[in-house]
Amino acid sequence: MLHQTKDGITLAVRAQPGAKRTAIAGIYGEGPAARLKIAVNAPPSEGRANEALIAYLAKLLSLPKNAVMLTAGVSSRSKVFLLHGISLATTEAVIAACLQS
Repeated sequence: MLHQTKDGITLAVRAQPGAKRTAIAGIYGEGPAARLKIAVNAPPSEGRANEALIAYLAKLLSLPKNAVMLTAGVSSRSKVFLLHGISLATTEAVIAACLQS
C-alpha cells in the first residue's frame, strides 16, 4: 500500500466515489495488493473524484495539494498517488491513526 521510492512515497488507493462523505473506509485486498480504501464525496465524472481525493490526502497528511500527484488509475477505482515532502514513517502513522478511529 505504501512504498518509498526515489521520487517520494507511493500510496495505493481504492476509491469509492459517490459516498456521503470523504473518509478512509478501511483496507481493500490483502498482502502486496492491499490498497487504502477511501470513500469519496464526489462523482467519478470529469475527474471530480480524483480532485477530491487529492484534496483529502493533502489535508489528511498536512501537505500542499501540489505535493500529491495521481500517477496511475485516472479513470479506474484503483489509483496510485505520489506524495512529496513527507516521510514513510509519518505517512504510516497518520494512516494507522485513521484506521484505528
